Amino acid sequence: MSTLAEWLEGRPFTLALSAGFFGFFAHAGFLTLLAERGLVPRRIVGVSAGALAGGLFAAGIAPAVLRDELFSLRKEDFWDPGPYPDGLLAGRKFAERLAAILGPARPAGALAVPFASVAFDLFARRTVVLSEDIPLDLAIRASCAVPIMFRPVRAGGRLLVDGGIADRAGLCALAPDEPTLLHYLPSKSPWRRLFRTARAPVPTRAPWRLVSTQAPRVGPNRLENGPAAFEAAYARAAAALDAPGGPWAGAAGPA
Repeated sequence: MSTLAEWLEGRPFTLALSAGFFGFFAHAGFLTLLAERGLVPRRIVGVSAGALAGGLFAAGIAPAVLRDELFSLRKEDFWDPGPYPDGLLAGRKFAERLAAILGPARPAGALAVPFASVAFDLFARRTVVLSEDIPLDLAIRASCAVPIMFRPVRAGGRLLVDGGIADRAGLCALAPDEPTLLHYLPSKSPWRRLFRTARAPVPTRAPWRLVSTQAPRVGPNRLENGPAAFEAAYARAAAALDAPGGPWAGAAGPA
């Protein structure tokens, strides 16, 4: 029986990176292992933390550079509180740091690896997929606009916030028959247990594979846990890729 890595080597696949608050540390570890194995997805879909890590990777930011940027992150690099009626943080510092990493502005659809982020439209009350002509930094920031913490992002007449509100895994951005590897970060927030999106998704599309990482919790006041979350996902990716078996279809993966 072949391993997951061997299965992925034999066909183009999409990489989906779930929401997970400050889970971009874990996603970066997962991406790093994939890159080391030469497993480059044909497309990346990211939600919230997944949009940040996936968008930077799709833009050509080397995994080592992404790791160094995250490991050097400090609270003061993004913490710019109001008061504001629609969010604790203005988001200007986050936007400036993101722009400095990305360099010249470019649309999300004009990258070496096509990229799409998932956000939630507050006016329409539904998830939206941001790609093509949307500037990459805007697509990332909109998907990362955690309600209450960050102010909503305005784009194309829409008021956008974190896509993880309704679709933590980014399933809305995937075609029914799109071969997909999903790196899923289970929510550690108690209030999310009240909602369906707190549980690991069970896609009906095939072929697909879900790899779930239980990483140490990272947040504005727990940035010191970032490297451990990175390493946990790196090790989880290695174990999953080397395990026998290809994708699952129509069955639940590990939670």
